[in-house]
Amino acid sequence: MATKYTKFDNEKRDQYTILVPSMLPIHFRLLKPIFKQSGYNIEVLTNDSDQVKEEGLAHVHNDTCYPALLVIGQFIDALKSGKYDLDHVALVITQTAGGCRASNYLSLLRKALQMEGWEHIPCLSVNFSGLEKDSGLKITMPMLLRVLYCILYGDALMWLKNQVMPYELNRGQTEQAIDEIVSVLEKEFVEGGYRHSKRIYKMMIEKMKAIPRSQESKIRVGIVGEIYMKYSPLGNHDLENYLMREGFEPVVTGVMDFGLYCIENGIIDYEYYHRHAKTHSLFSLAKSLIMRMQKTFEQAVKKDGTFVPPEDFNQVIRDGKGFIDQGVKMGEGWLLTSEVVSLVKNGVNNIISAQPFGCLPNHIVAKGMVRRIKEVYPKANIVAIDYDPSASRVNQENRIRLMMANAKLNADS
Repeated sequence: MATKYTKFDNEKRDQYTILVPSMLPIHFRLLKPIFKQSGYNIEVLTNDSDQVKEEGLAHVHNDTCYPALLVIGQFIDALKSGKYDLDHVALVITQTAGGCRASNYLSLLRKALQMEGWEHIPCLSVNFSGLEKDSGLKITMPMLLRVLYCILYGDALMWLKNQVMPYELNRGQTEQAIDEIVSVLEKEFVEGGYRHSKRIYKMMIEKMKAIPRSQESKIRVGIVGEIYMKYSPLGNHDLENYLMREGFEPVVTGVMDFGLYCIENGIIDYEYYHRHAKTHSLFSLAKSLIMRMQKTFEQAVKKDGTFVPPEDFNQVIRDGKGFIDQGVKMGEGWLLTSEVVSLVKNGVNNIISAQPFGCLPNHIVAKGMVRRIKEVYPKANIVAIDYDPSASRVNQENRIRLMMANAKLNADS
């Protein structure tokens, strides 16, 4: 008999605080005004102490996917903090469906709540596969459009930040500029001006290039990997800032590329297996629309000429061909290999692949592809870092330092 769980009453959504686990520091700051317009009061969690991992270990098997352990630990730690009314709080996570263990996060979370006697706390699922049909979260087209722009603007700001912060002459000015830009974007989402992307991108670029920067040349290091470990400071020990402190420039591609990867997989399924026959044209239309929206930022950066523009996603797709078949689409699948090749072709020879330990699909398309990539690009300096509750942070950083040492040797040669 299936375990009963509390469903979220969408009609009473204004009475609840909905907690969101952290992942994308810039992007998620824009979520609150977006969901507020639809009557949802969300709060992105910021608790990141060692207790988060301890709560995860206490409520999830230690062999479970590390992102699941951290996400659930962050929820439990927040609920125990005393900050929230446990009768008027809900939790929300995404579900991928498919072969990734992330499809099971919701079941693991409900089991963890049951262990604490909190079965009454509703858990909401954000998925587009029908995996959780009655989560209570109503995704409308206006909300979806605002979230789409939120991701695009977050990607753009993250891309600019990593080209400015390593070189800022006055520490903290980049963060201050980000705060100012986020405040403008919050207002734009409330007042409806968020669609004027050309004006917004120009504003971003002007604010970021106004920051005094050194002309020092720094080695660029790309970060790829499983989506949570790639972007979450909680998961990867604040990897971007660690690289900056060590004198490197991190290069992190946008999360919208992962969304495009998912859409492209729908197109691939049709080409390979004749699946999604009825929705094939919608996948193609969505891909075309989103890529045109991405192109607006790329063109704005090229027109200004101050910063390096991101790679066009169609080119990322082409870069991976000859290395990995597009039928490989479990986890980050062919996208991870394509991102590595794209970075190396654009002069970013030093790559960190951040993986949860035991993430089989991503180990295959990351570690498993290193030899093949290095056969074609001998200068590629790739290190895979496994993250796990039992993994030593010192050992992880030592492996990264070895990659850094090789990067400096290659730069001097």
